[in-house]
Amino acid sequence: MTINKAVDLLKAGQPVFCTGVSELSFASGQAAAGTWADMIRINMEHGLFDIRALDEFMQGLLDGGPTASGHLTPAIMVELPVLGHSADAVYANAWQFQQLLARGVHALLLCHAEVPEAVAAYIECCRYSYHKQGVGAGLKMGTRGAGAQAGAGARWGISGPEYIEKADPWPLNPDGQLLLGIKIENQAALANAEATAAVPGLSFAEWGPGDMGLSFGHLDAHDPPYPPEMWAARNRVKDALAAHGVPFFEGQFSAENACDRFDEGVVIFASSDTHKDIAVTVRAHAGRTMPV
Repeated sequence: MTINKAVDLLKAGQPVFCTGVSELSFASGQAAAGTWADMIRINMEHGLFDIRALDEFMQGLLDGGPTASGHLTPAIMVELPVLGHSADAVYANAWQFQQLLARGVHALLLCHAEVPEAVAAYIECCRYSYHKQGVGAGLKMGTRGAGAQAGAGARWGISGPEYIEKADPWPLNPDGQLLLGIKIENQAALANAEATAAVPGLSFAEWGPGDMGLSFGHLDAHDPPYPPEMWAARNRVKDALAAHGVPFFEGQFSAENACDRFDEGVVIFASSDTHKDIAVTVRAHAGRTMPV
């Protein structure tokens, strides 16, 4: 058993169901510790960037756990407010990554990942210089500073030095327990999808249909049925990721097609409490044995 529940499932070729929370507090963390989902997505792209509330939520999760699967907490992913328009934009906002990772979260999600250089910078800023996989082969040395490893490690149930060893992106580091994801969600990002998918250290990606639709001139095309250019964009992103073994994250599914989506290559499902029954069906379809 490892630390990050989502990593355990991805290693086993199993689907990961991700849900959200309506507020961040100690009490909501205690309640969320028993979630039916595998991962909890915290939206700081458009929601409040509230580090204190996140800290309290993470402690509530820990105190309310462990999960039925034996993990101390569900996997926690934060959707970032910084956008991946350029490497300079990412470097200028690297403080966000450090603050969030210091709270003991398990995954980050960079929106509008338009160029591979921005994605490489994002991965570098989340890594300790101790780790060398991929350095010189698409990545520079990691720039995450030491100092918060004891607190983050406590949230993972390990010591500070052990945290430094484990806090590295999977699958670039086979023993890593961080998931670093991106959204390829506009036409500029789409044009670079293949090069972006090849960046070492990328753990998963989604295509972001709402913003992709806006970039094509559609006022509200978040949900299917999609116009042809939207389906083409979605499939280009999925195929680019598949070529490099990067898990595909999608939220557009139904009871009728969820198993087909998994068979097609969707591995992480953005979901809500209304999808609990669908999760049961897809997990059974995939032959899951890990308790929720």
